[in-house]
Amino acid sequence: MRSSTAARTSRRTLLAVASASALALGLSACGGSGGGSSAPALPGQSGAPAASAPTFLDGAPVAAAATMADGTTMAKIRKRGYLIVGGSSDAPLLSQKNPVTGKYEGFDAYMGQLLATYIFGKPNVHILSSATQTREALLQNHTVDVVFQTYSITPERAKQVNFVGPYLSSGFEIATRKGDNVSSLADLNGKTVIAGSNTPAIAEIKKEAPKAKVLTFDTDPACVQALTQGRGTAYVQDSITLAADLKSNPGFQINGKPFDTGYMGIGVPKDESDMSSFVNTWLNTTIKDGSWTKVWNASLGSVLGDVTPPTPGSVPDVYTPKA
Repeated sequence: MRSSTAARTSRRTLLAVASASALALGLSACGGSGGGSSAPALPGQSGAPAASAPTFLDGAPVAAAATMADGTTMAKIRKRGYLIVGGSSDAPLLSQKNPVTGKYEGFDAYMGQLLATYIFGKPNVHILSSATQTREALLQNHTVDVVFQTYSITPERAKQVNFVGPYLSSGFEIATRKGDNVSSLADLNGKTVIAGSNTPAIAEIKKEAPKAKVLTFDTDPACVQALTQGRGTAYVQDSITLAADLKSNPGFQINGKPFDTGYMGIGVPKDESDMSSFVNTWLNTTIKDGSWTKVWNASLGSVLGDVTPPTPGSVPDVYTPKA
């Protein structure tokens, strides 16, 4: 076990790396044209012709000004002019930048747009690419306002960030190349298994296939590439992410049934209880008024069909409003 001094040093290093990387990305993404004090251009919007708003934004809820009073986290975000979301740019059906329009598409991207609309009355969003190893750091140093990235809720992560939700739920599944049939995790004992770094899938693999070699990567696309190249026998990931992967990779197949249902939350900085409460109210509102379902149907529903939204506050390690 590392000493407490080494752990603190490692954490400071991770925070510094994440902050520096985010700053470089932010400067690039926000360097829009125009003078004066105008807000930086948003990804996919600079120089692009105006397009009609997605239908899931029709009638989207907007927060009352009184809920974003001076001195609150929300007021600071409003003053900035856009919401900074930690997310993906290369996750099909979840958050992927369309190479033609330059706009972000998918469930997580759309949920971020809904939250921005709740704050500004319009979907002013800046998506900052994050990885499984950097999300906590990006929230802790306030580089991002929230994280929408199929962010699995775990006790360890909940000690570092606030989770609002769950806003998604999913079991885990085993993906292989077509023809490589596997019926369960136990069949992977002694084989190389691919998983995302710092994901709950790792613990499941080690429990059910203790002799398996776990090969990890920071992003889902890297895991997919490794499976395509035959660097591992299988890739274990949540069902939602794999459903999106299969749509883009017809050479893959899912084996067996989902196991160990997990829940995903919206990441919020631990020291921003006002933002956590605000996002919690927003999430409940979007579920009740049907906005969540509109977003699902416009993205993941095209592959996974109809679902019932999860109930916020229904699982451990999530934010719950104080009575």
